[in-house]
Amino acid sequence: MRHHRVFGFVLVAAAGLGIAPALAQTPYDGLWNVTIITKAGSCEPSVSSTLTVADGKISAAGADVSGSIGREGLVRVSINGAYANGQLNGNAGWGKWNGASAGVPCSGRWEASRQ
Repeated sequence: MRHHRVFGFVLVAAAGLGIAPALAQTPYDGLWNVTIITKAGSCEPSVSSTLTVADGKISAAGADVSGSIGREGLVRVSINGAYANGQLNGNAGWGKWNGASAGVPCSGRWEASRQ
């Protein structure tokens, strides 16, 4: 009986200290407005989109997006065959991307802000 009381006390104490399991989240989860700016090549000059970050994974409705954001804000993502990397810091982000349009290489920069 004593073991049950000790175990119960440990569980209550752990929950009170925030040691209990929490929902998986990262500091960058949420909706992000992203603007992609072409600096070289024949891709669209500028494209804006909304991306979702959930548990550090990047997704978007109706787009072929895969990627992740590390706890330190390091971004690595593939969007419709283009590749981007960069950094998020607080509610803003920036980086570089490269891809192709009709087989012609394109590249540029991107900027993001949290909604």
